[in-house]
Amino acid sequence: MTKRYALVGTGSRAGMYIRALATTYRDSCSLVGLCDLNQTRMDWYNHWLRDEFNAPPCPTYHADQFDRMLAETHPDVVIVTTIDATHHLYITRAMDAGCDVITEKPMTVDAEKTQIIFDAIVRTGRSLRVAFNYRYAPAYTRLREVVMQGAIGRPLSVDFSWLLDTRHGADYFRRWHREKANSGGLMVHKSTHHFDLVNWWIDSYPEEVFAFGDLMFYGRQNAEARGEHYAYNRYTGHPEAANDPFALFLDQDPQLNGLYLQAEAEDGYLRDRNVFGEPITIEDTMAVTVRYRSGVILSYCLIAYSPWEGLRVAINGTRGRVELDVQESTGWLKAQPAGNDHDLSASKGAFKHAQIRVFPMFGVPYEVDIPESEGGHGGADPVLLEQLFSPTPPPDPFNRAASHIDGAASILTGICANRSLITHQAVRVRDLFDLPDKPAAKPASS
Repeated sequence: MTKRYALVGTGSRAGMYIRALATTYRDSCSLVGLCDLNQTRMDWYNHWLRDEFNAPPCPTYHADQFDRMLAETHPDVVIVTTIDATHHLYITRAMDAGCDVITEKPMTVDAEKTQIIFDAIVRTGRSLRVAFNYRYAPAYTRLREVVMQGAIGRPLSVDFSWLLDTRHGADYFRRWHREKANSGGLMVHKSTHHFDLVNWWIDSYPEEVFAFGDLMFYGRQNAEARGEHYAYNRYTGHPEAANDPFALFLDQDPQLNGLYLQAEAEDGYLRDRNVFGEPITIEDTMAVTVRYRSGVILSYCLIAYSPWEGLRVAINGTRGRVELDVQESTGWLKAQPAGNDHDLSASKGAFKHAQIRVFPMFGVPYEVDIPESEGGHGGADPVLLEQLFSPTPPPDPFNRAASHIDGAASILTGICANRSLITHQAVRVRDLFDLPDKPAAKPASS
């Protein structure tokens, strides 16, 4: 029996799901409807379906016709890829119409919207899956396996640094993400990936959070303090931006041109705003300390203007230490316009370099092999899509499927961090949201 899917939010992120439904999983899945604020974007995807995959067009519905789409197309599952601050609206309305939901991360952006989603799940009995693709990357899954096997004993502390480079990191400051009301800031929008990984690696949820953070590199004031002055508020159409290394020209890429430049007349959204312009209300430099329910202490930092992109993480336990270093592949960006980080190609390739080392206490250190894999997000996307859309997905001993509780646990770290930035105090998760306990896991030997 074919499962029916509808999708709301036809920005570039939607392409991964649309491609999968039109190709790999077309025999067991069907895309029955598209919904967006912008007809031009929906039309672009329908042309893409026709020209690239010889697939029929999908019925399209304006955002204010979302409920009508559900009534007319009868989807089993709704995929939500709208801006973060509106996820809860479509998740709850889909559930009230009898649909299950897959949502892009983050699940939502604040505690109040999180409660609205939880209430809808209780009210309707429908399920919500949060698409944490990083869980499926071979390097991160392998680290999970090392910890599960007890190689370092019981986890006690985590040190985690994530670096976004001046192409990918800068892109959050060109788009709608740069306004915290839309995205929750990078502490929620981007770091939800990282906090989820930690929650999953150590099998625990956050209890208390303290944070520092500020806008220290991007934005008009920071640029002017360095003696830099920019007359343009966007890049496309401004010849004086030709030598600006942060420039993104929408008219030079067919996808960006079709999805965004040609769509501007309908909704006024600018995809290529100057990263040294205004307004920018999110931080680009963040440091967070978290205490978990299990007692684990996390030290985390994120910067969005590094010369290279990747991460360094170490988990210390009662029997040793494991380290993961990842340098993400950014070579593909050289052939793409800056910031086109969600292109519609079938594969962007795996990590350029990833290494896991285990340091047993009083033992001989050793390196752990990491399977090679192709596909977006370090090889994660194809595995995630198989788990989402295959009628018979393979068993998953690593429990990578993320529920609404996992989705809440990841964003609540960032939500508490945002509150801490305002209060300059540690924030207890339970003071903002009553997060359920994590199901008991089989303990590692210590």
